[in-house]
Amino acid sequence: MTLGDKDIRDERILLTEDRNGVRTLTLHRPHRKNAINRELWAALREALDAAGRDRDVRALVLTGAGGAFCSGADIATPDPSHPLHKLRALTDVALLLHELPIPTIAKVHGVAVGAGWNLALGCDLVVATPQSRFSQIFTRRGLSLDLGGSWLLPKLVGLQQAKRLALLAETIDAERAHALNLVTWVVAEPELDAFVVELAERLAAGPPVALAQTKALLNEGADRTLRDALANEARAQGVNFATADAPEAFAAFAAAREPEFTGRWAIARQTEHNDD
Repeated sequence: MTLGDKDIRDERILLTEDRNGVRTLTLHRPHRKNAINRELWAALREALDAAGRDRDVRALVLTGAGGAFCSGADIATPDPSHPLHKLRALTDVALLLHELPIPTIAKVHGVAVGAGWNLALGCDLVVATPQSRFSQIFTRRGLSLDLGGSWLLPKLVGLQQAKRLALLAETIDAERAHALNLVTWVVAEPELDAFVVELAERLAAGPPVALAQTKALLNEGADRTLRDALANEARAQGVNFATADAPEAFAAFAAAREPEFTGRWAIARQTEHNDD
């Protein structure tokens, strides 16, 4: 079932589409600019967990319906949950997204504010249109950063710029976000769909084990010493050499063809034979 199918019901708050190894999750509360309520947090948590477990999913795209990415957490809808339970739902989503063993792309058009912007920043790559607008809106609501914003922003833009964005809650456009390294590409709106499809399929065609380990190394390396990073790199490379992808890449290079990566474990299992 795809996003274009007639039988997708409008009341579904999270739409899923699988194509060529790419899973697209679409936040689907367009009447609220895809603000995330309790039900959508739960649906996101389940969908991210499922994507990480499905070996047929090689890349993930996160986007929003109706001309907006996400206007943040839905604070206008009553939720009787204890605040700790509410924040636990956010924590689960942020960690699952960050630790997914597959590359992730945020496809942003329209607004991405508050937790919605941090949801996009939690993806590995961010593609936006010139019409996109971003804000760490929390202080305007009497709140502080959540969904990992206090960790993500300083790493991406440095401490002073992070403070400016968070304390003043300014709204910036896509070009400014790109200049601050908060957006990877700015693409004209008519070209957005095709650009993201091509990008996601390139990632999905890559070596899944090597991509997973490269992503984890980069995520972990930001908080490690060089000695730690080198040890982790050596460990990861040993795993890569145990898959069929490295020999396949070498063979494809020698034959001047494109490699076909599977992530298949290539070390033959040895069995012991006892002499009776």
